[in-house]
Amino acid sequence: MKKDILQMQEIAKDIRMDIIKMLTESQSGHPGGSLSAVEIMTALYFNEMNVNEENPKDADRDRFVLSKGHAAPVLYSTLARRGFFAVEELISLRKLGSMLQGHPNMNYVPGVDMSTGSLGQGISTAVGMALAGKLDKKDYRVFSLLGDGELEEGQVWEAAMSAGHYNLNNLTAFVDFNGLQIDGPCEKVMSPYPIDKKFEAFNWHVICIDGHDFEAILGAIAEAKSVTDKPTAIICKTVKGKGVSFMENQAGWHGAAPNREQCDLALKEIRGEE
Repeated sequence: MKKDILQMQEIAKDIRMDIIKMLTESQSGHPGGSLSAVEIMTALYFNEMNVNEENPKDADRDRFVLSKGHAAPVLYSTLARRGFFAVEELISLRKLGSMLQGHPNMNYVPGVDMSTGSLGQGISTAVGMALAGKLDKKDYRVFSLLGDGELEEGQVWEAAMSAGHYNLNNLTAFVDFNGLQIDGPCEKVMSPYPIDKKFEAFNWHVICIDGHDFEAILGAIAEAKSVTDKPTAIICKTVKGKGVSFMENQAGWHGAAPNREQCDLALKEIRGEE
């Protein structure tokens, strides 16, 4: 199911609108880091990954782990738009009895490969999946998405060390480098910079791109697939809250839901209406 860039741009709009609608309905969740990752997720699920919505547990499928599990809205919308479950299910986000809780649960949500939420653990399980693929002589690839604030977790670097040590060239980690976390700028809270040099030190191939540019994302994925002796980290410079002007580059929108008026304004902006 390879979509071209124009098609992916339209899908990205739908995903952004889904995120705003479901967070408004739930009055809870994380818009900033969900909106910043939309192009990455769209490129993976609508152009790159070998997944089958009719057989979510296919042993030969590519795997994806949302290491920054609080960005669940972008994963849920992407999976719904890909056909893993009905789009209408999205408005049940965080409601009692819904399968779509605040963090992804692999036991209930079709298409979720790993339950995540505790930062640092997602990339660790992605490393395990990639290592298992090597041991089982499987051709599947493993992708993971981390937040830049998440890089402050020591477990991330233990995982990075393991991936580099075992030459896991079937693993690609995206870093959503939007520069902000719940308490403010990452560099002021606990600077993880320089991100690229840290991954290089752990024997990773590193690519730095604009995380909202589909051509750049697809080119980086292709480059990662050409690397034969190490994992790849794609450092994606992004805008927190991308697509909604009053949310962009605002740490306050890390974990705050819009009200109805803000929802209407955001949807108009995403649609391109005046």
